[in-house]
Amino acid sequence: MYYGYYAFDWTYLLVIIGLVLSLAASAHVKNTFRKYNRVRSMCGMTGAMAAQRVLQSAGIYDVAIERISGELTDHYDPRTKTLRLSNSTYASNSVAAVCVAAHECGHAVQDQVNYAPLGFRSSLVPIANFGSSLGWPVFLFGWIFSLQPLITAGIVLFTLAVLFQLVTLPVEFNASSRALRILEDTHILGEQELGIGRRVLGAAALTYVASLASSVLQLLRLVLLSQGRRRR
Repeated sequence: MYYGYYAFDWTYLLVIIGLVLSLAASAHVKNTFRKYNRVRSMCGMTGAMAAQRVLQSAGIYDVAIERISGELTDHYDPRTKTLRLSNSTYASNSVAAVCVAAHECGHAVQDQVNYAPLGFRSSLVPIANFGSSLGWPVFLFGWIFSLQPLITAGIVLFTLAVLFQLVTLPVEFNASSRALRILEDTHILGEQELGIGRRVLGAAALTYVASLASSVLQLLRLVLLSQGRRRR
């Protein structure tokens, strides 16, 4: 098989598969959230109120809660100890909003107890950003000018970004587990509501799995292209 720059390259199928997985996972989490965002929590708490309650129950009083724009843009920033909740979560009293807010609180709890994978992921952020932004450009430059060292360097750089996504999985799953446990212990959600919460957070977890799978497929494509170049 000839891997010329303008010739048909079957490895594009790997990219397409990864894209389909990512789009499907994203659509699933959005549909799941919107479905259960219409189910009012029995406690009547908004996402922001639930977050405050979860943090206090965990003995955390130094984390600020802020409102940000967007839908499902919620995140915890360990550098500034700030919990940022999106418009779709902050003021909503739905079961979905409470669960999403609690999940982000799970990251704050991880930070408090020095959860090792979270610290490792945070340390990978600079090199992961570097690898994701330069991996493909370096690889393509080496590919176009037949410079194998640059091709290899591009693969290594992209691998760093994949490593970050791999480490992200246990961090996210653990945050959800902590969140559901606290929501149950504090009786913020009832048994049936916790079932909904598991579906919401499970759908969110699939986006991370799909993102990792997509990146692994892209990495595999780089390796296959590199091997094809060497055989020419």
